[in-house]
Amino acid sequence: MHRSHLRARTTAGRSRRAKRLAAAMVAGALLVGGCSDVSTTGGSPAGPSADLSEVLDGGRGAFVGEAVTTDLAAAGFVQEERVASGKAVSYAAVGPMSRDGRWTFVEDGSADYRTRVVVRRPADPARFSGTVVIEWLNVSGGLDGSPDWTSLAGEILRRGHAWVGVSAQRIGVEGGPVLVVAPGAEGIAGKGLVNLDPDRYGSLSHPGDGFSFDVFTQVARAVRASGVATGGARVERVIAAGESQSAIALTTYYDGVQPLTRAFDGFFVHSRASVPLPLVGPGEYADLAGGFAAMPVLFRDDLEAPVLDLQAEGDVTSVLESVVVRQPDGPRFRLWEVAGTAHADRFILGPLADLADCGAPVNAAPLHLVAKAALRALDRWVVDGTGPPSAPLLETAGDPEEIVRDADGIAKGGIRLPPVDVPVDVLTGEPGSNPALFCILLGRTDPLSPARIAELHPSRADYLRRYEDATDGAIDAGFVLDDDRDAMLGYAQPSRVGN
Repeated sequence: MHRSHLRARTTAGRSRRAKRLAAAMVAGALLVGGCSDVSTTGGSPAGPSADLSEVLDGGRGAFVGEAVTTDLAAAGFVQEERVASGKAVSYAAVGPMSRDGRWTFVEDGSADYRTRVVVRRPADPARFSGTVVIEWLNVSGGLDGSPDWTSLAGEILRRGHAWVGVSAQRIGVEGGPVLVVAPGAEGIAGKGLVNLDPDRYGSLSHPGDGFSFDVFTQVARAVRASGVATGGARVERVIAAGESQSAIALTTYYDGVQPLTRAFDGFFVHSRASVPLPLVGPGEYADLAGGFAAMPVLFRDDLEAPVLDLQAEGDVTSVLESVVVRQPDGPRFRLWEVAGTAHADRFILGPLADLADCGAPVNAAPLHLVAKAALRALDRWVVDGTGPPSAPLLETAGDPEEIVRDADGIAKGGIRLPPVDVPVDVLTGEPGSNPALFCILLGRTDPLSPARIAELHPSRADYLRRYEDATDGAIDAGFVLDDDRDAMLGYAQPSRVGN
Protein backbone atom coordinates (compact mmCIF):
# COMPACT_ATOMS: atom_id res chain seq x y z
CA MET A 1 0.00 0.00 0.00
CA HIS A 2 1.23 3.49 -0.77
CA ARG A 3 2.12 5.63 2.21
CA SER A 4 2.58 9.36 2.62
CA HIS A 5 5.82 10.22 4.42
CA LEU A 6 5.90 13.88 5.39
CA ARG A 7 8.22 14.02 8.38
CA ALA A 8 9.21 17.33 9.84
CA ARG A 9 12.92 18.19 9.53
CA THR A 10 14.95 20.58 11.59
CA THR A 11 16.06 23.71 9.78
CA ALA A 12 19.71 23.00 10.42
CA GLY A 13 19.46 19.42 9.23
CA ARG A 14 17.64 20.35 6.05
CA SER A 15 20.10 23.14 5.36
CA ARG A 16 23.01 20.71 5.53
CA ARG A 17 21.24 18.28 3.23
CA ALA A 18 20.32 21.14 0.92
CA LYS A 19 23.93 22.13 0.41
CA ARG A 20 24.93 18.55 -0.33
CA LEU A 21 22.04 18.13 -2.75
CA ALA A 22 22.61 21.32 -4.68
CA ALA A 23 26.27 20.51 -5.16
CA ALA A 24 25.55 16.90 -6.06
CA MET A 25 22.98 17.83 -8.65
CA VAL A 26 25.34 20.25 -10.33
CA ALA A 27 27.83 17.42 -10.52
CA GLY A 28 25.42 14.71 -11.49
CA ALA A 29 23.60 15.83 -14.60
CA LEU A 30 25.55 15.58 -17.82
CA LEU A 31 23.57 16.33 -19.34
CA VAL A 32 6.11 29.19 -36.03
CA GLY A 33 3.90 30.87 -33.90
CA GLY A 34 3.78 34.60 -33.68
CA CYS A 35 3.92 36.29 -30.30
CA SER A 36 0.16 36.50 -30.00
CA ASP A 37 -2.69 35.11 -27.95
CA VAL A 38 -3.55 31.56 -28.97
CA SER A 39 -6.07 29.12 -27.57
CA THR A 40 -4.85 25.54 -27.14
CA THR A 41 -6.94 22.43 -27.42
CA GLY A 42 -8.70 20.82 -24.49
CA GLY A 43 -10.21 24.04 -23.19
CA SER A 44 -6.91 25.63 -22.24
CA PRO A 45 -7.12 29.38 -21.72
CA ALA A 46 -5.67 31.69 -24.33
CA GLY A 47 -2.31 33.28 -23.67
CA PRO A 48 0.83 34.60 -25.32
CA SER A 49 2.78 32.22 -27.53
CA ALA A 50 6.52 32.17 -28.19
CA ASP A 51 7.65 33.32 -31.61
CA LEU A 52 9.47 30.31 -33.10
CA SER A 53 9.77 31.64 -36.64
CA GLU A 54 13.53 32.32 -36.59
CA VAL A 55 15.87 29.42 -37.38
CA LEU A 56 19.24 29.34 -35.65
CA ASP A 57 22.19 28.40 -37.83
CA GLY A 58 25.84 29.22 -38.34
CA GLY A 59 28.57 29.05 -35.76
CA ARG A 60 29.61 25.56 -34.70
CA GLY A 61 26.16 24.02 -34.98
CA ALA A 62 23.53 23.14 -32.41
CA PHE A 63 24.89 22.56 -28.90
CA VAL A 64 23.25 20.22 -26.41
CA GLY A 65 25.11 18.61 -23.52
CA GLU A 66 24.66 14.97 -24.53
CA ALA A 67 27.22 12.25 -23.87
CA VAL A 68 25.33 9.81 -26.10
CA THR A 69 24.64 10.74 -29.71
CA THR A 70 21.69 9.58 -31.82
CA ASP A 71 21.72 8.95 -35.57
CA LEU A 72 18.59 10.93 -36.37
CA ALA A 73 18.87 10.55 -40.13
CA ALA A 74 18.98 6.76 -39.89
CA ALA A 75 15.74 6.91 -37.91
CA GLY A 76 14.09 9.19 -40.47
CA PHE A 77 14.24 12.24 -38.21
CA VAL A 78 15.49 15.78 -38.73
CA GLN A 79 16.75 18.37 -36.26
CA GLU A 80 16.13 22.10 -36.27
CA GLU A 81 17.18 24.77 -33.82
CA ARG A 82 15.06 27.89 -33.40
CA VAL A 83 14.90 31.07 -31.40
CA ALA A 84 12.01 31.26 -28.96
CA SER A 85 11.19 34.87 -28.16
CA GLY A 86 8.51 36.96 -26.55
CA LYS A 87 7.58 38.64 -23.29
CA ALA A 88 7.22 36.32 -20.30
CA VAL A 89 5.80 36.81 -16.83
CA SER A 90 7.14 35.70 -13.48
CA TYR A 91 4.95 34.44 -10.66
CA ALA A 92 4.38 35.10 -6.99
CA ALA A 93 2.62 32.77 -4.57
CA VAL A 94 -0.51 33.93 -2.77
CA GLY A 95 -0.24 32.44 0.68
CA PRO A 96 2.05 29.56 1.65
CA MET A 97 3.37 27.00 -0.85
CA SER A 98 1.85 24.20 1.25
CA ARG A 99 2.91 20.58 1.04
CA ASP A 100 -0.35 19.46 -0.57
CA GLY A 101 0.64 21.39 -3.70
CA ARG A 102 -2.63 23.32 -3.88
CA TRP A 103 -1.01 26.65 -4.51
CA THR A 104 -2.28 29.90 -5.97
CA PHE A 105 0.12 31.78 -8.23
CA VAL A 106 -0.42 35.24 -9.67
CA GLU A 107 1.55 37.04 -12.35
CA ASP A 108 4.24 39.22 -10.85
CA GLY A 109 6.58 40.93 -13.32
CA SER A 110 7.27 40.73 -17.05
CA ALA A 111 10.40 40.75 -19.19
CA ASP A 112 11.50 40.11 -22.75
CA TYR A 113 13.22 36.82 -23.46
CA ARG A 114 15.09 35.36 -26.39
CA THR A 115 16.10 31.75 -25.81
CA ARG A 116 16.36 28.67 -28.02
CA VAL A 117 14.60 25.38 -28.65
CA VAL A 118 15.91 22.22 -30.30
CA VAL A 119 13.36 20.32 -32.40
CA ARG A 120 13.72 16.67 -33.41
CA ARG A 121 10.84 15.37 -35.52
CA PRO A 122 9.99 12.82 -38.19
CA ALA A 123 11.23 14.04 -41.58
CA ASP A 124 7.95 12.82 -43.08
CA PRO A 125 5.07 14.60 -41.31
CA ALA A 126 2.87 11.60 -42.12
CA ARG A 127 4.90 9.57 -39.60
CA PHE A 128 4.11 11.98 -36.75
CA SER A 129 2.19 10.28 -33.96
CA GLY A 130 0.37 13.37 -32.71
CA THR A 131 2.49 13.56 -29.52
CA VAL A 132 5.17 16.16 -28.77
CA VAL A 133 7.45 15.63 -25.78
CA ILE A 134 8.79 18.97 -24.53
CA GLU A 135 11.82 18.58 -22.28
CA TRP A 136 12.92 21.26 -19.82
CA LEU A 137 16.65 21.06 -20.53
CA ASN A 138 18.73 20.32 -17.44
CA VAL A 139 21.33 22.84 -16.25
CA SER A 140 22.66 21.05 -13.16
CA GLY A 141 26.02 20.47 -14.86
CA GLY A 142 26.33 24.13 -15.84
CA LEU A 143 25.07 23.69 -19.40
CA ASP A 144 21.94 22.59 -21.26
CA GLY A 145 21.66 18.81 -21.05
CA SER A 146 18.93 16.48 -22.31
CA PRO A 147 18.93 13.39 -20.07
CA ASP A 148 15.33 12.50 -20.86
CA TRP A 149 16.02 12.58 -24.59
CA THR A 150 18.85 10.12 -23.93
CA SER A 151 16.56 7.83 -21.94
CA LEU A 152 13.53 8.13 -24.22
CA ALA A 153 14.98 8.52 -27.71
CA GLY A 154 14.39 4.91 -28.70
CA GLU A 155 10.70 5.19 -27.86
CA ILE A 156 10.29 8.64 -29.42
CA LEU A 157 11.91 7.55 -32.68
CA ARG A 158 10.01 4.31 -33.14
CA ARG A 159 6.65 5.83 -32.25
CA GLY A 160 7.09 8.90 -34.45
CA HIS A 161 6.75 11.43 -31.65
CA ALA A 162 8.39 14.84 -31.89
CA TRP A 163 10.76 16.15 -29.21
CA VAL A 164 11.45 19.76 -28.28
CA GLY A 165 14.23 20.70 -25.87
CA VAL A 166 13.77 24.11 -24.25
CA SER A 167 16.59 26.24 -22.85
CA ALA A 168 14.31 27.29 -20.02
CA GLN A 169 16.82 28.46 -17.40
CA ARG A 170 19.24 31.34 -17.33
CA ILE A 171 22.48 29.42 -16.81
CA GLY A 172 21.98 27.45 -20.02
CA VAL A 173 21.73 30.68 -22.02
CA GLU A 174 23.78 33.30 -20.17
CA GLY A 175 26.06 31.07 -18.08
CA GLY A 176 26.60 31.27 -14.36
CA PRO A 177 28.30 29.75 -11.33
CA VAL A 178 29.04 26.00 -11.31
CA LEU A 179 30.10 24.19 -8.15
CA VAL A 180 31.43 20.99 -9.75
CA VAL A 181 32.19 20.19 -13.38
CA ALA A 182 31.40 16.73 -14.68
CA PRO A 183 34.09 14.91 -16.69
CA GLY A 184 34.03 16.06 -20.28
CA ALA A 185 32.60 19.48 -19.43
CA GLU A 186 35.86 21.14 -18.40
CA GLY A 187 36.15 24.56 -20.00
CA ILE A 188 32.52 24.77 -21.09
CA ALA A 189 30.40 24.33 -17.95
CA GLY A 190 28.90 27.59 -16.71
CA LYS A 191 29.62 29.58 -19.87
CA GLY A 192 26.14 29.49 -21.41
CA LEU A 193 25.24 29.34 -25.08
CA VAL A 194 25.99 33.01 -25.75
CA ASN A 195 29.61 32.54 -24.71
CA LEU A 196 30.13 29.02 -26.04
CA ASP A 197 29.24 30.06 -29.59
CA PRO A 198 28.57 33.81 -29.97
CA ASP A 199 28.33 33.51 -33.75
CA ARG A 200 25.28 31.29 -33.37
CA TYR A 201 23.83 32.28 -30.00
CA GLY A 202 25.10 35.81 -29.36
CA SER A 203 21.66 37.37 -29.76
CA LEU A 204 20.04 35.27 -27.02
CA SER A 205 19.14 36.68 -23.61
CA HIS A 206 17.37 35.31 -20.57
CA PRO A 207 15.70 37.47 -17.90
CA GLY A 208 16.11 34.98 -15.03
CA ASP A 209 14.71 31.71 -13.75
CA GLY A 210 11.59 33.32 -12.33
CA PHE A 211 10.44 33.70 -15.94
CA SER A 212 11.36 30.15 -16.95
CA PHE A 213 7.93 28.74 -16.18
CA ASP A 214 6.14 31.09 -18.57
CA VAL A 215 8.81 30.62 -21.23
CA PHE A 216 8.08 26.89 -21.04
CA THR A 217 4.35 27.57 -21.32
CA GLN A 218 4.75 29.88 -24.30
CA VAL A 219 6.87 27.33 -26.17
CA ALA A 220 4.22 24.69 -25.55
CA ARG A 221 1.50 26.97 -26.91
CA ALA A 222 3.53 27.76 -30.01
CA VAL A 223 4.35 24.12 -30.64
CA ARG A 224 0.73 23.10 -30.28
CA ALA A 225 -0.74 25.85 -32.43
CA SER A 226 1.83 26.22 -35.19
CA GLY A 227 3.03 22.75 -36.12
CA VAL A 228 6.61 24.03 -36.11
CA ALA A 229 7.79 20.88 -34.31
CA THR A 230 5.96 18.52 -36.63
CA GLY A 231 6.58 19.74 -40.16
CA GLY A 232 3.06 21.10 -40.21
CA ALA A 233 1.30 17.97 -38.93
CA ARG A 234 -1.46 18.46 -36.37
CA VAL A 235 -0.38 18.29 -32.72
CA GLU A 236 -2.80 16.32 -30.57
CA ARG A 237 -0.90 15.93 -27.29
CA VAL A 238 1.87 17.85 -25.55
CA ILE A 239 3.74 16.11 -22.72
CA ALA A 240 6.14 17.95 -20.38
CA ALA A 241 9.29 16.05 -19.43
CA GLY A 242 12.18 16.78 -17.09
CA GLU A 243 14.83 14.93 -15.13
CA SER A 244 16.60 15.93 -11.88
CA GLN A 245 16.62 19.73 -11.48
CA SER A 246 14.19 19.91 -14.39
CA ALA A 247 11.87 17.46 -12.60
CA ILE A 248 12.00 19.76 -9.58
CA ALA A 249 11.03 22.63 -11.88
CA LEU A 250 8.11 20.60 -13.24
CA THR A 251 6.91 20.05 -9.67
CA THR A 252 6.63 23.82 -9.25
CA TYR A 253 5.06 24.10 -12.68
CA TYR A 254 2.42 21.45 -12.05
CA ASP A 255 1.33 22.76 -8.66
CA GLY A 256 1.44 26.48 -9.42
CA VAL A 257 1.40 27.17 -13.16
CA GLN A 258 -0.51 24.32 -14.80
CA PRO A 259 -3.75 25.35 -13.02
CA LEU A 260 -3.45 28.75 -14.74
CA THR A 261 -2.33 27.65 -18.19
CA ARG A 262 -3.40 24.03 -18.68
CA ALA A 263 -0.68 24.07 -21.32
CA PHE A 264 0.31 20.40 -21.03
CA ASP A 265 -1.69 17.21 -21.39
CA GLY A 266 0.61 15.07 -19.25
CA PHE A 267 3.78 15.24 -17.16
CA PHE A 268 6.72 12.84 -17.24
CA VAL A 269 8.60 13.66 -14.03
CA HIS A 270 11.89 11.78 -13.72
CA SER A 271 13.99 11.73 -10.53
CA ARG A 272 12.44 14.62 -8.64
CA ALA A 273 13.54 15.65 -5.17
CA SER A 274 11.30 16.33 -2.21
CA VAL A 275 10.94 20.06 -2.82
CA PRO A 276 9.98 22.37 -5.71
CA LEU A 277 12.17 24.78 -7.63
CA PRO A 278 11.83 28.14 -5.88
CA LEU A 279 10.43 31.29 -7.41
CA VAL A 280 13.14 33.94 -7.83
CA GLY A 281 13.44 37.56 -8.90
CA PRO A 282 14.57 39.13 -12.17
CA GLY A 283 18.09 38.22 -13.26
CA GLU A 284 18.40 35.50 -10.60
CA TYR A 285 19.20 31.82 -10.84
CA ALA A 286 17.03 29.27 -9.05
CA ASP A 287 18.63 28.67 -5.64
CA LEU A 288 18.65 24.90 -5.11
CA ALA A 289 20.34 25.08 -1.72
CA GLY A 290 17.91 27.65 -0.45
CA GLY A 291 15.02 25.78 -1.98
CA PHE A 292 15.83 22.67 0.02
CA ALA A 293 15.08 24.52 3.22
CA ALA A 294 11.46 24.65 2.04
CA MET A 295 8.69 22.26 2.97
CA PRO A 296 8.49 19.00 0.99
CA VAL A 297 5.65 19.12 -1.51
CA LEU A 298 3.32 16.64 -3.19
CA PHE A 299 1.75 16.86 -6.62
CA ARG A 300 -1.66 18.40 -6.19
CA ASP A 301 -4.54 16.00 -6.80
CA ASP A 302 -7.16 18.23 -8.41
CA LEU A 303 -5.86 18.68 -11.97
CA GLU A 304 -6.82 16.87 -15.15
CA ALA A 305 -3.32 16.34 -16.62
CA PRO A 306 -1.83 13.05 -15.35
CA VAL A 307 1.62 12.73 -13.77
CA LEU A 308 3.90 9.72 -13.99
CA ASP A 309 6.69 10.12 -11.42
CA LEU A 310 9.65 7.82 -12.14
CA GLN A 311 12.16 7.55 -9.29
CA ALA A 312 15.46 5.68 -9.22
CA GLU A 313 16.40 3.80 -6.08
CA GLY A 314 19.13 6.38 -5.53
CA ASP A 315 16.54 9.18 -5.44
CA VAL A 316 14.46 7.75 -2.63
CA THR A 317 16.53 7.98 0.58
CA SER A 318 19.72 9.70 -0.55
CA VAL A 319 20.17 13.43 -0.98
CA LEU A 320 17.02 13.86 -3.07
CA GLU A 321 14.97 12.30 -0.24
CA SER A 322 11.90 11.60 -2.34
CA VAL A 323 10.74 9.13 0.32
CA VAL A 324 9.18 12.04 2.22
CA VAL A 325 6.92 12.93 -0.70
CA ARG A 326 5.56 9.52 -1.55
CA GLN A 327 1.88 9.80 -2.23
CA PRO A 328 -0.83 7.28 -3.10
CA ASP A 329 -1.58 6.46 -6.69
CA GLY A 330 -4.77 8.10 -7.81
CA PRO A 331 -6.90 8.86 -10.86
CA ARG A 332 -4.17 11.17 -12.25
CA PHE A 333 -0.97 10.08 -10.48
CA ARG A 334 1.42 7.12 -10.58
CA LEU A 335 4.68 6.64 -8.69
CA TRP A 336 7.22 4.13 -10.03
CA GLU A 337 10.31 3.37 -7.90
CA VAL A 338 12.87 1.09 -9.55
CA ALA A 339 15.13 -1.18 -7.49
CA GLY A 340 18.85 -1.22 -8.21
CA THR A 341 18.92 2.03 -10.17
CA ALA A 342 20.74 5.35 -9.77
CA HIS A 343 19.92 8.99 -10.45
CA ALA A 344 22.50 9.00 -13.25
CA ASP A 345 23.94 5.82 -14.69
CA ARG A 346 26.15 4.28 -17.34
CA PHE A 347 23.51 4.59 -20.04
CA ILE A 348 23.04 8.32 -19.45
CA LEU A 349 26.76 9.03 -19.08
CA GLY A 350 27.84 6.92 -22.04
CA PRO A 351 31.63 7.13 -22.49
CA LEU A 352 31.88 9.59 -19.59
CA ALA A 353 31.09 6.74 -17.19
CA ASP A 354 34.62 5.41 -17.63
CA LEU A 355 36.03 8.79 -16.60
CA ALA A 356 34.17 8.79 -13.29
CA ASP A 357 36.64 7.75 -10.59
CA CYS A 358 34.07 6.98 -7.92
CA GLY A 359 35.66 4.02 -6.17
CA ALA A 360 33.37 1.55 -7.95
CA PRO A 361 31.97 1.15 -11.45
CA VAL A 362 29.01 3.45 -12.18
CA ASN A 363 25.55 1.90 -11.86
CA ALA A 364 24.75 -0.11 -15.00
CA ALA A 365 21.05 -0.89 -14.48
CA PRO A 366 18.73 -0.41 -17.49
CA LEU A 367 16.51 2.27 -15.96
CA HIS A 368 16.08 3.75 -19.43
CA LEU A 369 13.99 0.74 -20.45
CA VAL A 370 11.53 1.47 -17.64
CA ALA A 371 11.51 5.13 -18.71
CA LYS A 372 10.48 4.11 -22.22
CA ALA A 373 7.64 2.01 -20.83
CA ALA A 374 6.62 4.93 -18.62
CA LEU A 375 6.39 7.30 -21.58
CA ARG A 376 4.33 4.76 -23.55
CA ALA A 377 1.99 4.36 -20.57
CA LEU A 378 1.67 8.11 -20.02
CA ASP A 379 0.92 8.73 -23.69
CA ARG A 380 -1.82 6.09 -23.62
CA TRP A 381 -3.18 7.62 -20.40
CA VAL A 382 -3.52 10.97 -22.16
CA VAL A 383 -5.01 9.43 -25.30
CA ASP A 384 -7.73 7.21 -23.84
CA GLY A 385 -7.65 7.50 -20.06
CA THR A 386 -6.14 4.05 -19.48
CA GLY A 387 -3.88 4.52 -16.45
CA PRO A 388 -0.45 2.90 -16.08
CA PRO A 389 -0.09 -0.06 -13.71
CA SER A 390 0.55 0.74 -10.07
CA ALA A 391 3.97 -0.32 -8.84
CA PRO A 392 5.15 -1.62 -5.47
CA LEU A 393 7.27 0.81 -3.49
CA LEU A 394 10.81 0.08 -2.43
CA GLU A 395 10.94 -1.27 1.10
CA THR A 396 12.19 1.31 3.59
CA ALA A 397 12.63 1.32 7.36
CA GLY A 398 14.11 3.38 10.17
CA ASP A 399 14.18 7.04 11.05
CA PRO A 400 15.42 8.52 8.84
CA GLU A 401 14.21 5.88 6.42
CA GLU A 402 16.71 3.79 4.50
CA ILE A 403 16.32 1.18 1.80
CA VAL A 404 15.83 -2.36 3.13
CA ARG A 405 18.32 -4.72 1.46
CA ASP A 406 18.86 -8.46 1.21
CA ALA A 407 22.02 -10.27 2.30
CA ASP A 408 23.80 -9.30 -0.92
CA GLY A 409 22.88 -5.61 -0.56
CA ILE A 410 20.18 -5.60 -3.23
CA ALA A 411 17.17 -3.40 -2.51
CA LYS A 412 13.87 -5.07 -1.67
CA GLY A 413 10.56 -4.06 -3.21
CA GLY A 414 9.98 -1.62 -6.04
CA ILE A 415 9.91 -2.41 -9.74
CA ARG A 416 12.19 -5.41 -10.26
CA LEU A 417 14.34 -5.77 -13.37
CA PRO A 418 16.07 -8.99 -14.48
CA PRO A 419 19.62 -7.82 -13.62
CA VAL A 420 18.33 -7.16 -10.08
CA ASP A 421 16.33 -10.36 -9.55
CA VAL A 422 18.72 -12.65 -11.46
CA PRO A 423 21.95 -10.98 -10.41
CA VAL A 424 25.60 -11.38 -11.19
CA ASP A 425 26.22 -7.86 -9.83
CA VAL A 426 24.81 -5.89 -6.95
CA LEU A 427 23.25 -2.85 -8.62
CA THR A 428 22.55 -0.07 -6.15
CA GLY A 429 21.76 3.61 -5.95
CA GLU A 430 24.31 4.05 -3.17
CA PRO A 431 27.55 5.74 -4.27
CA GLY A 432 30.99 4.20 -4.36
CA SER A 433 33.73 4.85 -1.83
CA ASN A 434 34.87 8.14 -3.39
CA PRO A 435 33.02 10.91 -1.51
CA ALA A 436 33.49 13.41 -4.33
CA LEU A 437 30.30 15.28 -5.08
CA PHE A 438 30.20 14.08 -8.67
CA CYS A 439 29.88 10.50 -7.45
CA ILE A 440 26.96 10.95 -5.08
CA LEU A 441 24.29 10.42 -7.73
CA LEU A 442 25.94 7.73 -9.85
CA GLY A 443 25.28 4.66 -7.71
CA ARG A 444 27.54 1.71 -8.28
CA THR A 445 27.89 -1.79 -9.71
CA ASP A 446 29.47 -4.31 -7.33
CA PRO A 447 30.34 -7.64 -8.99
CA LEU A 448 29.30 -10.71 -7.04
CA SER A 449 32.05 -13.20 -6.35
CA PRO A 450 32.31 -16.28 -8.57
CA ALA A 451 31.43 -18.40 -5.56
CA ARG A 452 28.27 -16.42 -4.87
CA ILE A 453 27.28 -16.52 -8.55
CA ALA A 454 27.68 -20.31 -8.47
CA GLU A 455 25.40 -20.47 -5.41
CA LEU A 456 22.72 -18.38 -7.09
CA HIS A 457 22.91 -19.95 -10.55
CA PRO A 458 23.61 -23.70 -10.71
CA SER A 459 24.16 -23.56 -14.46
CA ARG A 460 24.32 -21.16 -17.35
CA ALA A 461 21.14 -22.64 -18.77
CA ASP A 462 19.35 -22.07 -15.45
CA TYR A 463 20.57 -18.47 -15.32
CA LEU A 464 19.39 -17.75 -18.85
CA ARG A 465 16.01 -19.40 -18.26
CA ARG A 466 15.41 -17.39 -15.08
CA TYR A 467 16.64 -14.18 -16.71
CA GLU A 468 14.30 -14.66 -19.67
CA ASP A 469 11.39 -15.43 -17.35
CA ALA A 470 12.15 -12.26 -15.34
CA THR A 471 12.22 -10.25 -18.57
CA ASP A 472 8.84 -11.58 -19.64
CA GLY A 473 7.48 -10.94 -16.15
CA ALA A 474 8.55 -7.28 -16.29
CA ILE A 475 6.92 -6.97 -19.73
CA ASP A 476 3.71 -8.61 -18.55
CA ALA A 477 3.60 -6.25 -15.56
CA GLY A 478 3.85 -3.24 -17.88
CA PHE A 479 7.21 -1.93 -16.65
CA VAL A 480 9.20 -2.92 -19.75
CA LEU A 481 7.96 -2.83 -23.34
CA ASP A 482 7.82 -5.90 -25.53
CA ASP A 483 9.60 -3.70 -28.10
CA ASP A 484 12.55 -3.64 -25.67
CA ARG A 485 12.65 -7.36 -24.89
CA ASP A 486 15.82 -7.92 -26.89
CA ALA A 487 17.44 -4.88 -25.29
CA MET A 488 16.68 -6.24 -21.80
CA LEU A 489 17.96 -9.70 -22.75
CA GLY A 490 21.13 -7.96 -23.90
CA TYR A 491 21.87 -7.05 -20.28
CA ALA A 492 22.27 -10.73 -19.38
CA GLN A 493 25.84 -11.87 -18.66
CA PRO A 494 25.89 -15.65 -19.16
CA SER A 495 29.68 -15.70 -19.59
CA ARG A 496 30.01 -14.98 -15.87
CA VAL A 497 28.06 -18.11 -14.97
CA GLY A 498 29.67 -21.56 -15.02
CA ASN A 499 28.64 -24.17 -17.55
